[in-house]
Amino acid sequence: MPRLFSALEIPFHVGRSLASLQGGLAGARWVEPENYHITLRFFGDIEPRIADELADSLGRIERKSFDLRLTNLDVFGRKQPRLLYARVEANRELLLLQGEIDRRAKSLKLAKDRVKFLPHISIARVEKVNLAELLFYLTTRTLKPLSFTVHRFVLMSSKTSIGGGPYLVENYWPLGR
Repeated sequence: MPRLFSALEIPFHVGRSLASLQGGLAGARWVEPENYHITLRFFGDIEPRIADELADSLGRIERKSFDLRLTNLDVFGRKQPRLLYARVEANRELLLLQGEIDRRAKSLKLAKDRVKFLPHISIARVEKVNLAELLFYLTTRTLKPLSFTVHRFVLMSSKTSIGGGPYLVENYWPLGR
């Protein structure tokens, strides 16, 4: 069974800027730049027949292309940080696309997503990083605002592994058709 999720791809120039933040954090497990993405909806391990139905349903989504902006660095897990990420500024078009994907998943009776949608790009797993060092990193590293235009969304698959990846684009659909 494939493990599937819908996502937005990250342009090369944005990935290069995010990759320049790597280093200086002992114990961090850095995400490879080719695995950067914005997850829109995690579907999980689903049967091939359902995966085909999902792809067919996603292919009928009609939304326009839109701009996204990365604003700052943050972590998930306040008391016990586990993930360093770049925050993506949500906008109307992003939320409409994500909501439509979520509705289509529900109509196929796929399991509810475990987490509330917070658009972000994972940069590093930080479970084994010293908290003081992580705080120092966050106060000394800044993410200059980065913007890009989203022209398509994708259906990706991943292998069951620690930290995900490698990810494979299974299908894609242009925006602004």
